[in-house]
Amino acid sequence: MVTWLQLFPRMQGGRLFTAMTVCLLGALLVLVSGCRAGRPAGVIDLSRLEPLPVAAAEDVIPLRVAVASIISPQGTVDSYAELLDYLETRLGRPVELVQRRTYDEVNDLIASGEVDMAFVCTSAYIAGERDFGMQLLVAPQVNGETVYHSLLIVPAGSAAQEMADLRGGVFAFTDPISTSGRNYPLSLVQEMGETAESFFERTFYTYSHDDAIRAVAQGVADGAAVDSLVYAFAVAREPELGERTRVIHTSPAFGMPPVVTGPHTRPQLAAELQTVLLEMAGNPEGRAALAAAGFDGFVLVEDGDYDTVRSLAAMVNE
Repeated sequence: MVTWLQLFPRMQGGRLFTAMTVCLLGALLVLVSGCRAGRPAGVIDLSRLEPLPVAAAEDVIPLRVAVASIISPQGTVDSYAELLDYLETRLGRPVELVQRRTYDEVNDLIASGEVDMAFVCTSAYIAGERDFGMQLLVAPQVNGETVYHSLLIVPAGSAAQEMADLRGGVFAFTDPISTSGRNYPLSLVQEMGETAESFFERTFYTYSHDDAIRAVAQGVADGAAVDSLVYAFAVAREPELGERTRVIHTSPAFGMPPVVTGPHTRPQLAAELQTVLLEMAGNPEGRAALAAAGFDGFVLVEDGDYDTVRSLAAMVNE
């Protein structure tokens, strides 16, 4: 390669600088004359600058939110639509609802990073925290409380007064890892020295609490155990469900089903989501969205709030 020093071997100090300046001025004159003649390719016309194109809405990565099947798919859409719309507005990005049939399937979505945030049941949190580091974000507050119960329900006309009276009957569980819909009623059976197979004539899974309520109301099952919050919400919306069912037993309190993130959710996003959820009750649009889901607001919770759930799951599955 030929260098400036090779072209001007005898030029030094000011003489070399002067020669280089002449060359540069000459090149600039060529460019200017070219611009005047017809603006050749590669030359930028500073008088015709335009803003960079804005990314289309479809190019924005959506926030993906999973809701465990604590209630049926249609019930989930009805209850959470306003809340997800609120998140979309506050975050300035699309929000997609993701649903799966079982709690384990939702946990798989969180573990793999296919969703950014999820509403899960308490046993699903215990399993997720143990297996892949699921993290608490917030939990809903309902009627000023952050606890719920398992309710043992039977048809309104049933003579049953306790779990022992359901021996030989048909029982509806909600999900294989549900605290209120499977683990707690199973613990009542185990206290009598029985297993589900030996105590009931038949059991089946409904994979949602509102469907378990309907199974009892319609006489498909002789009994079921359901989330107290879902039961209260369901009978408020459909009073006939309350007329056709009866509560015969209430469990001790369990920590509220939480909102969680997984190991693939960026810390900055998790912090932003937490802030938006905690501040929802502070504005009219947020309160309306919360009311549609049956919540007062969201609050911070700790892992220790789920120790009772953790102990129950260990006992019935040992």
